[in-house]
Amino acid sequence: MTNYLQRGFETSEFEHRTARAQKVMHEMKLDAMIFTTEPNVRYFTGFHTQFWHSPTRPWFVVVPAEGKPIAIIPEIGASGMAGTWVENIITWPSPRPEDDGISLVASALNSLPCRHGRVGATLGIESHLRMPVNNYLKLTTMVKKEFVDVSLAMHELRQIKSQAEIEKTREICRITNVGFNKIPDYARAGMTEREICKQFRIDMLLEGADECPYIIAGSGPDGYDSIIMGPTDRIIEEGDVLIIDTGAVRDGYFSDFDRNWAFGNASEETKAAYRATYEATTKGFEAARPGATTTDIYNAMWKVLEANGALGNDVGRLGHGLGMELTERPSNTATDNTVLKPGMVMTLEPGMVYAPGKSMVHEENIVITEDGAEWLSERAEPELIVIS
Repeated sequence: MTNYLQRGFETSEFEHRTARAQKVMHEMKLDAMIFTTEPNVRYFTGFHTQFWHSPTRPWFVVVPAEGKPIAIIPEIGASGMAGTWVENIITWPSPRPEDDGISLVASALNSLPCRHGRVGATLGIESHLRMPVNNYLKLTTMVKKEFVDVSLAMHELRQIKSQAEIEKTREICRITNVGFNKIPDYARAGMTEREICKQFRIDMLLEGADECPYIIAGSGPDGYDSIIMGPTDRIIEEGDVLIIDTGAVRDGYFSDFDRNWAFGNASEETKAAYRATYEATTKGFEAARPGATTTDIYNAMWKVLEANGALGNDVGRLGHGLGMELTERPSNTATDNTVLKPGMVMTLEPGMVYAPGKSMVHEENIVITEDGAEWLSERAEPELIVIS
């Protein structure tokens, strides 16, 4: 039996990912794809290191139309990459600004069979090149192939998670729920947002999270007006409402959901807004089925929020994809219309402005299954928790 809590993946996982990418290359008439960002490099190689926090050195992985990926990386990463399934590892003594791997990348691409004369790179939507733009422009003149955008195709590849990926997300969701469930045991009026979030982070780390890079907090009298700032040194007072939203990580996979609490008391208006967002996640979950779309999820949730007096939604969407990154494509919006498929891990994130300067946001994590959806996060309480 596969142990999904073990670190990393079996080689077959990477073989399958590469084969899927090569099928896309065949359809798009590409000789290769080149990747430069941490999630994409890790996706095809399993190379997992914190060293990406250093922006000094560029890293490259070429996935050819046939065969295994080729790693073209700084010498400092050679031993780490040798521990993956990749065999062809080309290195240079980076940093070397005059030629930071560019000639080696060009040589590798030019050495591949030229059936179509096209190389795919992530140049478009929700992507970036983790290399100097001048180096990329130079590379396009050194390689005897046309560079084309494959960002959307790559997003679509990563949207469909394997069972092993889903179980990693399930485990970090379990860990995150443990952290959230302990908050009412210690959070009290008189503590600061920062103090509560510090203990929250400690609890998740003790439960098995590797890191908790995203923890925000917002609070205010009977409501909050921001869900992307904090935590701050603001002291929680009686009558305040607090939201904490987190993206915790285990073995390279994120959770992403939030919880809300009131301290001492909350108005009926705020409690009603909480019930509305909770009910919206129920309707979003019911709409999340193979063949339906992200827009179907959006409409199901927004209908509930609108019926409960939503003045607007300043987030811009009601959830998104989730996996190796905190937010991935697609987005639950009125116009996204991405077709849902089994294996897609999503967040349901209905949010509403229910009074001037007051928002209520609720978020859960799910996975699309063959006949519907499954909760990955343990659902929040249906009524706003009031901490005495």
